Amino acid sequence: MPVRASSAQWQGDLKSGQGTMRLGSGAYEGAYSFPSRFESGKGTNPEELIAAAHAGCFSMAFSMILGNAGFTPTRIDTTAKVHLEPKDGGFAITRIDLVTEAVVPGIDAETFQTQATVAKENCPVSKVLAGASISLEAKLVAA
Repeated sequence: MPVRASSAQWQGDLKSGQGTMRLGSGAYEGAYSFPSRFESGKGTNPEELIAAAHAGCFSMAFSMILGNAGFTPTRIDTTAKVHLEPKDGGFAITRIDLVTEAVVPGIDAETFQTQATVAKENCPVSKVLAGASISLEAKLVAA
């Protein structure tokens, strides 16, 4: 399996400094700063990139879990909300809320919920972020 890498550069002190984060693939490069992370400033932040990674990983894991159970999803849309909060004199990612909506022909609501939970528990990003509380709201949409 390939090893993935990304990089970041920071210049200056915490509050007035700024930086750039780059994906190793070159698909994304963006600025980040204290305001973009702790306020509502322009740019991205590590938590936003973690949210994108978690949403993407969960969607793929859910597709695999559904396929293994004999169901082919037409569409899976997932949003991850990463909560960065003060904790123990610093900050921590304390909670991640996954919200997914999927079109899965031929599946009943109970099976859908069970498979969504299995995907949440087995998504590699969920596993690495297990120190945070991860909630899941899964909605089955009619085809």
